[in-house]
Amino acid sequence: MEFNLEWYRVFYQTAKTGSLSKAAERLYITQPAVSHTIKQLEGRFGGQLFFRTPRGVTLTAEGEVLLRYVEQAFQLMESGERAIADMHSLNSGEINIGGSDTLCKHYLLPFLEQFHGSHPEVKIRVTNRTTPETLALLKEGKIDFGIVSLPASDKQIDFRISSPVQDCLAGGRDFSKLAEGGLCLADINSYPLLLLEPGGSTRSFIDKYASSHGVRIEPEFELGSIDLLVQFAIRGFGLAFVIRDFVTDELAAGQLVEIPLIPAMPVRHIGIATLRGVPLSAAAKAFLALLP
Repeated sequence: MEFNLEWYRVFYQTAKTGSLSKAAERLYITQPAVSHTIKQLEGRFGGQLFFRTPRGVTLTAEGEVLLRYVEQAFQLMESGERAIADMHSLNSGEINIGGSDTLCKHYLLPFLEQFHGSHPEVKIRVTNRTTPETLALLKEGKIDFGIVSLPASDKQIDFRISSPVQDCLAGGRDFSKLAEGGLCLADINSYPLLLLEPGGSTRSFIDKYASSHGVRIEPEFELGSIDLLVQFAIRGFGLAFVIRDFVTDELAAGQLVEIPLIPAMPVRHIGIATLRGVPLSAAAKAFLALLP
């Protein structure tokens, strides 16, 4: 049977007002249009839904049964409209974000704190993965957007450039003299090196930087996060490739010293990845508006 929502809307207003004319006023249609619709609905069910009286209309037993269901349906639709309105006003909703541990800690966290303070009813879920894994999650529809290390490319994904980051070589206090004169990239394997594990965009960037100058880096330690690299470097295990902006406290305290590399490493950027052609929720749009 074909479902006609307008028929039930007319039925509902007629039942609630007890009047064909009042229902017509509420629905901004004519009284004959209301009468015609009621007759069509009664013809569908094969019996009367209203008794006509001098003072208006009253429901038959069949009409009473139908009203209970129609009323529930319209209440559910109104609840749905309120829920959507709440989402657009950021009184509810959910954001799913992907990003590495390092980017979440050093880049994303202040913005998460700001957004949560303004919109505490919006749920935020963060999935920590490398940039390649984050992009895979985005294409699978498991996150709304990703915070990634650039450069990165994918035909299905749009990348927005955000904050610049500068990679650098750093070591503990024992390397203070080396920091004074700098280090030629060609001589880098003369020292114990600490690098991130292969597979992530940061490690790929460093390997490409070295190979573009004819050098193959041979690390002594491969670790899972920049925070671990920092701790190993502070304890004298070797020289670590880290992001300068993320170790400012350690550099200022003298726990780490930066060793200038010759030639210098190029600047790269943090990026915001979204799936091309897929609209974002109101909450996700509001959060992204906070990011530089």
